[in-house]
Amino acid sequence: MGIVLGIESSCDETAVALVTTDRRIVAQRIASQDAEHAPYGGVVPEIAARAHVEKLAPMITQVMDDAGMQLADLDAIAATAGPGLIGGVMVGLVSAKALAMASDVPLIAINHLEGHALSPRLADPELAFPYALLLVSGGHCQILLVEGVGEYRRLATTIDDALGEAFDKTAKILGLGYPGGPAVERLSELGDPDAVPLPRPLVGSGEPHFSFAGLKSAVLRAKESGKHKDADIAASFQQAAVDCLLDRLAVALGAIAAPPALVVAGGVAANQSVRAALENFAAQRHMRFVAPPLALCTDNAAMIAWAGAERLASGQSDPLDIAARPRWPLDPAAEPVRGAGHKA
Repeated sequence: MGIVLGIESSCDETAVALVTTDRRIVAQRIASQDAEHAPYGGVVPEIAARAHVEKLAPMITQVMDDAGMQLADLDAIAATAGPGLIGGVMVGLVSAKALAMASDVPLIAINHLEGHALSPRLADPELAFPYALLLVSGGHCQILLVEGVGEYRRLATTIDDALGEAFDKTAKILGLGYPGGPAVERLSELGDPDAVPLPRPLVGSGEPHFSFAGLKSAVLRAKESGKHKDADIAASFQQAAVDCLLDRLAVALGAIAAPPALVVAGGVAANQSVRAALENFAAQRHMRFVAPPLALCTDNAAMIAWAGAERLASGQSDPLDIAARPRWPLDPAAEPVRGAGHKA
């Protein structure tokens, strides 16, 4: 059995975890920055980077103390090396490099998206390759075929905004504060999902990609019209988002031999309406549905440590001079799509 220290600092969560190669989370800590960013209605990169600097070193010490371990007990150190807010990514990666050098263990630079992609395998030993992955978070919205560690084929991406960003924008329009996703989900429970006529961008088109910019604009117009209750707008937005996800999945998976499992990961995977709709979608297609525990949906270091463990098992590590990357596609060979999709 090996043990990997994971560090995550790509956005507004400072996180550290110890995970074993036999899927045991030994210790973990997550420091939220919600209070720091709430006055601005979103993440401010400079504030996020400063918070990572202040919080990360003490958290590493705390996690090691929680587990009763020393650096000499580690088999590898994994850290997010991108994509993400470059200041925060650099804080975590530089810290990992220093620890790897001091403890003379391998450094494993992890793509944050790979952390999400592999996180369901941390909680579910029976989840085997290949599987279809819907990755939905604040910065990314993609459909991928996960064929193995480091083997990802992108089937669809967003041409403009990610779904998590659309949730946050809707929350801001409705005055719900930050973080927006959970707030919109709570309010939607009080509303009628059919009350507000909102668009379903690209639904019915032959391409598998996503678009949420028009949906955000429609939410703003609905709010400014004064004709609708906030709860109805929230519920209608959430239903439109679910309809878009299901339609795009149907198109993307219809173009390939469907794998045995459909997996959802990323922060939006914590949304219970999204989960229920995806579970039903998978059941109709005789696919196994897998969603990680809620604690592994949002940004966390356990998923980074586990991705490191998966790479360590296959003999992979990285040089100490590896650079942080603000953008890092999981499938570099994927063809660019119109709009902003090339960023994914």
